[in-house]
Amino acid sequence: MDTMRERFVSVTSRVLDEDPRLALVLAEITMDGFRPAQHRHPDRVINVGIREQLLVGVGGGLALTGLRPVVHTFASFLVERPFEQVKLDFGHQGTGGVLVSASASYDWPAGGFTHMSPGDVALLDTLDGWTVHVPGHPDEAEALLRHAYAAGDDKVYVRLSEQSNAAPRPLAADLGFQTVREGRAGVVLAVGPLLDNVLAATEGLDATVLYAPTVRPFDDAALRTAVGRATADVVLVEPYLAGTSTAPAAQALSDTPHRVLGLGVSRAELRRYGTLDEHVAAHGLDPASLRARIDSFLRPQR
Repeated sequence: MDTMRERFVSVTSRVLDEDPRLALVLAEITMDGFRPAQHRHPDRVINVGIREQLLVGVGGGLALTGLRPVVHTFASFLVERPFEQVKLDFGHQGTGGVLVSASASYDWPAGGFTHMSPGDVALLDTLDGWTVHVPGHPDEAEALLRHAYAAGDDKVYVRLSEQSNAAPRPLAADLGFQTVREGRAGVVLAVGPLLDNVLAATEGLDATVLYAPTVRPFDDAALRTAVGRATADVVLVEPYLAGTSTAPAAQALSDTPHRVLGLGVSRAELRRYGTLDEHVAAHGLDPASLRARIDSFLRPQR
């Protein structure tokens, strides 16, 4: 199976051939994969070098000309380093585009803390109007990328990861949350590539499991419906900063007495970088750790 990043290269290269409005801006990262596309479309595949602020600025400028820019690099260099340009060159200017990241929260541990971005979604939450996709499988990544490329002038962030669920799930027509398992003792919302770990962690628990490949806009209605079938206890399992979606979940349930537990990447920096799987375990996102934390939270209500 290919990775999400490899699928990004193949699907974007095809759409560049199909849609003359699409333009791609790179900052060296993944450039090798796009060389054939650059040869075919030298005016719409632009490599600015390792200049991330310029990367986003060029994307915003292309949007002002009527093109649909796709802007890509590692998450830490796409959202965090050029955040001012994201805020101004897209938000303030009223333009749209597609930011596509790689390496997610800690997918390339050898790159060190500079290449880790667990706070990217929380940072985008400070801005208005961004759609955020967190696919859990390369097939989902392809579908969400195609949807983003065709989405008029919307502002879209697609968060790609080296982590992947074993199998894709068909996306809902409205890209909202999906019910994977129904139960009565609480609701567990699994985001993107953490679905398999959540399903393993909740095996045998009488809990509803929702799946979210798109987290912004937050699907208030789906969460309220799931809570209506269960007690109002909600666990959010996200592959980025723990608690990122606790505020939207609380807002969705503002008329319902509830408890919310946010699980995800901790704020503490792990300086022994190790492997991807070791980071998953260190942040308590492996099935065994998730089971203990979810069970402890839901047990008083059972």
